[in-house]
Amino acid sequence: MMIKGSCLCGDIHFETGAEPKGASMCHCSQCRKQSGGIWSSAYVADSDLTITGPVSWYAASDLAKRGSCPRCGSYLFWKAHDEDTTSFALGAVDGSTRLKITKHIFVASKGDYYDIADTVPQQD
Repeated sequence: MMIKGSCLCGDIHFETGAEPKGASMCHCSQCRKQSGGIWSSAYVADSDLTITGPVSWYAASDLAKRGSCPRCGSYLFWKAHDEDTTSFALGAVDGSTRLKITKHIFVASKGDYYDIADTVPQQD
């Protein structure tokens, strides 16, 4: 299974042959501010993810950094400082992900302008 993705302008590409884990929808205030809504992602080990292009990393907190394209602004990656995995945006995948969302995270921070209407588990 090969998953490939890119930013809007095509300057950044990523790919993995590993089975992604943790497909989730994040409702935290940082993801909402950066993406304009809910951010969907999955993660793989850093050693299983190839990223090419000029990723701009921003340390959004003491816990993690976020990677985006400096030209088009696409928000592509999330990486905890103390973990050896990287989350990638499911919306940036070129073609089918063949994944299903397994959880909603940070639902206590979700926007008041929508409801979570599916039966996928929710974590505060």
